[in-house]
Amino acid sequence: MPTMFARIIVACALAMLVAPAIGMAESPDRGSLNGIQQAKRATVGVLQPGEDSQRQSGKAHFVMRGTALHLRDGYLLTARHVAEQDEAGRRALAKQITVLTADLDEVSAALVGVNAFLDLAVYRLPENVSARLPNVSVASNDPDPGEEVFTIGYPLGWGPAMAFGRIGNPGTFLPTVDTRLFQIDLSVCAGNSGGGLFNTKGELIGIMHAMIQTTSDRGEQPCSPLAFASPGTLVQRVATALINGEQPGFSKLGTALTAVRMGTRWRVAVAEANGPARDGGVQKGDVLLAIDTTDIADGAQLKNYLIERTVPGQRVDVRVLREGKEHVLHVTLGKS
Repeated sequence: MPTMFARIIVACALAMLVAPAIGMAESPDRGSLNGIQQAKRATVGVLQPGEDSQRQSGKAHFVMRGTALHLRDGYLLTARHVAEQDEAGRRALAKQITVLTADLDEVSAALVGVNAFLDLAVYRLPENVSARLPNVSVASNDPDPGEEVFTIGYPLGWGPAMAFGRIGNPGTFLPTVDTRLFQIDLSVCAGNSGGGLFNTKGELIGIMHAMIQTTSDRGEQPCSPLAFASPGTLVQRVATALINGEQPGFSKLGTALTAVRMGTRWRVAVAEANGPARDGGVQKGDVLLAIDTTDIADGAQLKNYLIERTVPGQRVDVRVLREGKEHVLHVTLGKS
């Protein structure tokens, strides 16, 4: 049998056709159809740099490098890596990108801000263009495992294409960003990055970040049924800060963690305490039990709580087990 292995890739665009998307098991109702159409109109393709001048020289096709989404008031969201380009042998963020709307309007958008922590970039469209694009509502709650979702984008440089699937693990991590990601069972290809992930109401629940690409002895396959998206609540928080000319602040506890076995159960313990944790009395060897009223069973839970439910400077109660006794420590969080 051919040997297969998985590697994380960040999507880029090729000018090819894509296989048909997977459909929902049940036909969507009228409200869902309206939400899909709104999401489609809010989605734009990010053109490969230099394509506009090449078309003026006689080329009659578009080459997409990725996808972007109109959030509101002319502000476009995309993945940071989609907007990067080669400049003098290094990767640099484009100050302007050229996008193609669903009604084939080709326009430029100017950089507003970028956040590498979440792999997110925000650009601004001219007012006369943004007025023709619908705003997108951000869902107030995270999706549940198994929930039906869809994405719209430009896989392999072609689109707009729609793919339908379901949420898998809503709290997983990859080494490409410092925040949690949604794992999605959804057919995507290179070029989907930067596009929106939506629930059946057409509400934004995430921005497409990466996929697991498989490679075999027959060569690379730039499509996958396993994808990852940044959570919409985090996207909205970061985008709002960037639009306001700020960088969002994320909390830092100041602990390096290790796994310890207590009877038959594995828990997370402090391998090293620095900064805020040390100042608050956390010691090496302490077993973390909870922060405030949230139980902490592993490092992922701790990371999620700090990123999504706290702000730098906030005081939290850290409950630890030390030499068989529980202690509640008061820690003022730092900024990462």
